[in-house]
Amino acid sequence: MPELPEVETVRKTLKKLVLHKTIESISVFWPKIIKNPVEVEQFTDALKGETILDVGRRGKFLILYTNQFAMVSHLRMEGKYGLHSKEEPFDKHTHVIFHFTDGTELRYRDVRKFGTMHLYKKGEEFLKPPLIELGPEPFSKEFTEEYLAEKLKKTNRKIKPALLDQKLFVGLGNIYVDEALFRSGIHPERIASTLNKNEISILHREIVATLSEAVKKGGSTIRSYVNSQGEIGMFQLELYAYGRKGEECKRCGTPLEKTTVGGRGTHYCPSCQKL
Repeated sequence: MPELPEVETVRKTLKKLVLHKTIESISVFWPKIIKNPVEVEQFTDALKGETILDVGRRGKFLILYTNQFAMVSHLRMEGKYGLHSKEEPFDKHTHVIFHFTDGTELRYRDVRKFGTMHLYKKGEEFLKPPLIELGPEPFSKEFTEEYLAEKLKKTNRKIKPALLDQKLFVGLGNIYVDEALFRSGIHPERIASTLNKNEISILHREIVATLSEAVKKGGSTIRSYVNSQGEIGMFQLELYAYGRKGEECKRCGTPLEKTTVGGRGTHYCPSCQKL
């Protein structure tokens, strides 16, 4: 699933591709993707004639802004946007097409059909699900060491599932939790409330640093992720832990191990991240 760095990269590339394009019509081939409004016709009718004015992001959600509306989109496991000419053929995995007046099309393709789209009047998008349920952005002034310490001290969950909770703060998924915990020297099964002040300070620093570096590299190309122009991210070359089971730790040389924490495959170094 794309995490904050990948979604931020999609946002930047989408903004270059679709800004100021006007929607002529919309084709929806898999109605279940449209979560709000309930009636697909209301979704398509509302956006006819609207011009895309900006592309935003909140956590792992993209937000396409038009004259009157905000469309909140989650890519889930396999969702991808791509700009095409109307003459180009599309396959059975293309589920929503935004037809523009200039003859181009923004196509949403999703092999697993897990993606979602919510349409709200501008200004309402942050007052209703799914965005109202999210915690602060990791790059925001609200996400301080003190905030992280307060939240972690209140939970007896293991640290990895706690950090995956988007209500705590947004943007981290399986890849970057493993990376931030490795860089912090914290075992993924450590109980969150047992972390001391110094450990939380280091963890806060490494969460921000890991995500910042990943954004600069365009995200990680793990499995099938590419950005909206078909370009791959390069941060996977910088990974210390994720996907490196059995390989030598870049810090100490110990073979990395993989376990399951909170139902998620988890990579760590048994020497650098002692429980």
